[in-house]
Amino acid sequence: MKFKVFRDWLQQTIYKIINPIVHGMIKIGITPNFITTTGLILNIVAACIFLYAGMKGERGDFYYIGWGGGIILFAGLFDMMDGQVARIGKMSSTFGALYDSVLDRYSELTVFFGICFYLINQGYVISSIVAFIALIGSLMVSYVRARAEGLGLECKVGFMQRPERVVLTGLGALCCGIFAPMMENNETFEPIMIFVIPLLIVAIFSNITAFARLNHCRKLLSSKSNE
Repeated sequence: MKFKVFRDWLQQTIYKIINPIVHGMIKIGITPNFITTTGLILNIVAACIFLYAGMKGERGDFYYIGWGGGIILFAGLFDMMDGQVARIGKMSSTFGALYDSVLDRYSELTVFFGICFYLINQGYVISSIVAFIALIGSLMVSYVRARAEGLGLECKVGFMQRPERVVLTGLGALCCGIFAPMMENNETFEPIMIFVIPLLIVAIFSNITAFARLNHCRKLLSSKSNE
């Protein structure tokens, strides 16, 4: 409950910061779908940076990871702004909600593909498995909710939702790019772990969230059948 309160407070704080930008976008006629598409493009750019780093970068060169993380976080702002533009500008639509959900999945798939590619190419095989498990959990969190809503059930339980996943992934990559070069001569701690530990958190708790949602739906369906 405390986490939810903090999450809601943080979300509202970010909304207060970006709302002037949102109002400006509405005034010049920018649509929610345009913002959603821009967010996808930014995530593709982030993925391309990871791909380039995997192909051309050297092991231990974390410069590209930092840039990738920064772009992921920047793209996350667009993920928040599209909903705000839709609500404040009274441009909400059923297709818009579907479009947003579909492009969010494309964004996650693209980014995690880039991350996995980078980790494998740089020889971080176990870390790449962690990233892949994080991808599975991320998709299943969204899938369980979508499937539940298709059955007429509300399913928003669990805390490892998309905003948390974006922040952990992006911030982990950004911090890795900033701090890992300072730890090159550290023999007790592998600098890439600055990036991998947040991915591990996503991997664990996204899958826990997916199963928590599944269990939540089971309880709802059981209570309905007993009525």
